[in-house]
Amino acid sequence: MNNKNFGFGTQIRKSPYFDSTVKWGATGFSVYNHMYIPRDFGSPEQNFWNLIEKAILCDVAVERQVEITGPDAFKFTQLLTPRDLSKLAVGQCKYVLITNNEGGILNDPVLLRLAENQFWLSLADSDILLWAQGVAVNSGLDVQIKEPDVSPLQLQGPTSGEIMIKLFGEDIKDLKYYWLREYNLDGIPVIVSRTGWSSELGYEIYLRDGSKGNELYEKIMQAGKEHGLQPGHTSSIRRIEGGMLSYHADADINTNPFEVGFDRLVNLDSGANFIGKEALKKIKQNGITRKQVGIEIDCKPLAGPNTTFWELKKNKMNIGKVTSAVYSPRLKKNIALAMVSVEQSEIGNEFQVTTNEGTFNCIVVEKPFYDPKKKIASS
Repeated sequence: MNNKNFGFGTQIRKSPYFDSTVKWGATGFSVYNHMYIPRDFGSPEQNFWNLIEKAILCDVAVERQVEITGPDAFKFTQLLTPRDLSKLAVGQCKYVLITNNEGGILNDPVLLRLAENQFWLSLADSDILLWAQGVAVNSGLDVQIKEPDVSPLQLQGPTSGEIMIKLFGEDIKDLKYYWLREYNLDGIPVIVSRTGWSSELGYEIYLRDGSKGNELYEKIMQAGKEHGLQPGHTSSIRRIEGGMLSYHADADINTNPFEVGFDRLVNLDSGANFIGKEALKKIKQNGITRKQVGIEIDCKPLAGPNTTFWELKKNKMNIGKVTSAVYSPRLKKNIALAMVSVEQSEIGNEFQVTTNEGTFNCIVVEKPFYDPKKKIASS
């Protein structure tokens, strides 16, 4: 690939790590938050094994940050999310939802509190910068909202801790799950957090100077050489095993938190004011009509993740759709996340799914499919 000429115009941005990812073997990209994200370093299955056996380095600069600062930064950030932030300390992170006035999910970012009045929303794929700036206009709150020069990398996998020690020293071992710390790595300013999108032990390294992207990427790859580090991309296999949502696939603006089992992220009794509170109260009171479940599909191993929503039927009646499906080589099963009518959501329920290859039987099972208590990531 000629990385100098690759692209579809200047409206889609290249990450600060773009040249390094091409050098290290990236051959396919998709677009996420108006930026290219590497999606192909060869075999997705090998990428999965690299992740769970050693470690991979992923360019996730597409996780753009929305920075909220100013005297009313905390109050405004709380306005955006139904999760209670009253105990969020400086240096701590939380997984949150951004909801609209109808209670629909607009994004599911990780929230970082860098200072008393400085917050970052590390975004999934939707334009929350525009949403936040729009909300701020008539909020009456004194805040500034912008996209800073910040670009994350994810270092994920069982040997990621050893690689981080080599880069940042022994004290990195003290960094707790969902906490962050500021570092200067040989003149490269970064924020490090114990977070990631893999359900494995891992870290995110937030570069604060885009001109040093390739330098940082190469430095990490070199540090990881003796620990089996490979260039990679976020793993759909591991993501689905862990029951992790992919926005636009498993949830969107028409999905409410209760449908995807995120009751814990909606604190209706906290006393805090947030957008969608009244709508979410009504939804909780009235109950949901559909629910996300995990299913196993009885067919030969899927060749790759689904690229369309697959219809689910029982007794020839439509009861929902498969949102994310993949073959897990570890579990030796076809596993999927699906949205089904509440009546069909019980463990053990059976129905039919129509894929590109035909119609097959499937069964509702427990999710996450692997390490349901997230002990690997949080240890």
